[in-house]
Amino acid sequence: MYAVVDIKGHQYIVQKDSDIRVDLVDSSEDISRIPVLMLFDEGWENVVLWTPFVDDAYVSFSVKEAFVKDEKVKIIKFRRKNRYTRTLWFRAKKTILHVVGIESNGK
Repeated sequence: MYAVVDIKGHQYIVQKDSDIRVDLVDSSEDISRIPVLMLFDEGWENVVLWTPFVDDAYVSFSVKEAFVKDEKVKIIKFRRKNRYTRTLWFRAKKTILHVVGIESNGK
């Protein structure tokens, strides 16, 4: 069983006992039960879709690691004819979430 969830503006396809890497989640945010946008199985035979969330369907997460650094991104600022260049580096902080289970009301 797969589920599509929305975490901090990004949609992720998850299944039980898998890990996902999301943007940094504050400790004050509740991520234990997140509503489901869509449920489906591996063969796409049983698809449950509702607007905006599937009734009585939730995904349970646990925090596996916090403050994990993502890949380094190089940012270059350049102004032509002025001999101006500036190089910046950026590493986003991520949280690794473990999918504990997908709860659905008999679906």
